[in-house]
Amino acid sequence: MFVRELELALSELKGAGPALLGRLARLGVYNAADLLLLPPRDYEDRAQKRPLAAFAQGPVNCFVRVVAHDWFGFGRMRTLKVWVEDEAGSRAALVCFNRPFLEQSLTLESRLRLFGRFEYRFGELQSSAFDAERVDEGDFTPEGLLPVYPLTAGLSQTSIRRLISLALARWGSVDDELPPALRERRSLIRKAEALRLLHKPTALSDIAAARKALSYEELFYLQIMVGRRSLARRQDRLTRTKADESLALALKERLPFSLTADQEAALADIAADMAGPWPMARLLQGDVGSGKTLVAFMAALYAVAAGGQAAIIAPTELLARQHADNAARLLEPLGVRLAFLSGNVADSARKPLLKALAAGDIDLVIGTHALFSDDVTYKALRFVVVDEQHRFGVLQRLAMGAKGSRPDMLMMSATPIPRTLALTVYGDLSVSTIKTMPAGRKPVVTHLAKEGNEAKVYEFVRRELAAGRRAYFVYPLVERSDKLELKDAEAMYERLRQDVYSEFKGGLIHARLAEADKRATMRAFADGSLSYVVATSVVEVGVDVPQATCMVIEHAERFGLAALHQLRGRVGRSGLQSYCFLVWSEKLGDEGKRRVMAMKESNDGFVIAEEDLRMRGPGEITGTDQAGALRLTFADPLRDAELLEEARADALALLEEDPGLVGSEGSIVRAVLERASPFNERTAATG
Repeated sequence: MFVRELELALSELKGAGPALLGRLARLGVYNAADLLLLPPRDYEDRAQKRPLAAFAQGPVNCFVRVVAHDWFGFGRMRTLKVWVEDEAGSRAALVCFNRPFLEQSLTLESRLRLFGRFEYRFGELQSSAFDAERVDEGDFTPEGLLPVYPLTAGLSQTSIRRLISLALARWGSVDDELPPALRERRSLIRKAEALRLLHKPTALSDIAAARKALSYEELFYLQIMVGRRSLARRQDRLTRTKADESLALALKERLPFSLTADQEAALADIAADMAGPWPMARLLQGDVGSGKTLVAFMAALYAVAAGGQAAIIAPTELLARQHADNAARLLEPLGVRLAFLSGNVADSARKPLLKALAAGDIDLVIGTHALFSDDVTYKALRFVVVDEQHRFGVLQRLAMGAKGSRPDMLMMSATPIPRTLALTVYGDLSVSTIKTMPAGRKPVVTHLAKEGNEAKVYEFVRRELAAGRRAYFVYPLVERSDKLELKDAEAMYERLRQDVYSEFKGGLIHARLAEADKRATMRAFADGSLSYVVATSVVEVGVDVPQATCMVIEHAERFGLAALHQLRGRVGRSGLQSYCFLVWSEKLGDEGKRRVMAMKESNDGFVIAEEDLRMRGPGEITGTDQAGALRLTFADPLRDAELLEEARADALALLEEDPGLVGSEGSIVRAVLERASPFNERTAATG
């Protein structure tokens, strides 16, 4: 039996009552397969006995006796402290944060087997991260490597280890899900052995072998699904001719600058795809300000010149309107008929617009998700651009494509994607990358400032404003919160307006404002009527004001690394030297420190993206709001880059040989395919 077919009730295991099953459910463990595939988050080496007095040499691992109970703090903060003494007479305190129930199990005079890391704090030897199990008798015997699992309230390591041991004994003899030829070629152990070594290793090499086998399998099936999507698009061949570049060349001649080499290369890729035998599916990625939008406009002109229609969809109305304004300036002089559509377009204007779209009287429509509403039809939709594509769910992108007769699709991302992640999530897409920036751009200078030193930052910005430059001030909250001690945009707008920059005019923008108010504020900022804007992360994408040279982000530790890089990209969009100030608080943790230091050390979006992937992990990298977000249990695209390349090569070879996915052991398990797929039906349904 395959492991994913083990949808058997855990209640069959001894001791797995309703209460325990409820706790397991909070970990996402509902059946036997979930339990067998639950990965340990770490391992503890308990091979060596170590008394309390030797705590500095490594984790304490010995027998102790409970000699006293103590409590400190008040109300909900009241915390249990259990005093223990080992066989040599050394004493230490077990600090039981959020575990008052241990008073009932770690009773006075009880004998415990104790494992944990200790340190001197507040004049005493103590530990708050420990594992203590009651033992009434017996000699100390080494336990070797023990897995450490994720826990939830009321669930101990002892109980979950016992359950997994029972599950391995009962269901551990699972069949292999990979064809034998692949296992042999990649030197992978069998599935049953991988599960056993994952949960019951005797050496570190056992853990490595188990994780390699399980990671490869996960990546292999994921690449099978990616490859299937690519094959599905290529089933029906199209008869097409060379892309008509006449309008695109006319636009290029009107530009006051030359395209970069990367822009030219991307356009060549797109033109080749649009003349190819199947619909284009290409990802155009590039750092903020690298000129992706201009490439999209020129590519749309290929479709318009051939008599088709094009659509550009953006995630926010602010960004969509900016695209529409730029398109009107660049494309209307060429005779291109433009339209803008969003949910805020009044019915009086919407109805004739939809009629014109259906009749083919509009060449290029730009807008938000309203472009794929049920009542929107096109006469000849040939080309679709999805900007900031990671902000759209899978079904939304599919709905846009369904509006035309298999239109060419260009997905754009201003968040550079590391190669390993691109292969993992977007492996069915061709990828064009724009790395070179337009001529004359200068790298943004990034400064770090501790909270309390804002006056120096404000004074620097004042000099820039006095010179006719403009500035952004970004905050994590719209309004004051009673739960979070953070500055908010509304309060800081009043402070900056009245106390700091009374001689300059500023504006406020955040997501709660009406679209008309946001447009008016950004228009005034762009034309110089406002010297600065106070905002939330609503200005993260799409805002292009060349005269803006200062970006001040307060409570920078509250923003993700990708968001910080996007916000910094709002400045430095001309030949003027620009600056980004990251103001951090004393509550800056280790992860927050890594984020701000990464920003300080690099302006390269691809370097930032790699660090973001390391910090956030592969399970979150595509964003929790996107339907079909990548979920990997064992594999890590960065750590397992070589394994990913191997799995991809094997999967593509298998698909080429057997598109029906029938290997030497029969049909590949559909349930495993679903689990490994980054865009499975279950997650896509939430889009």
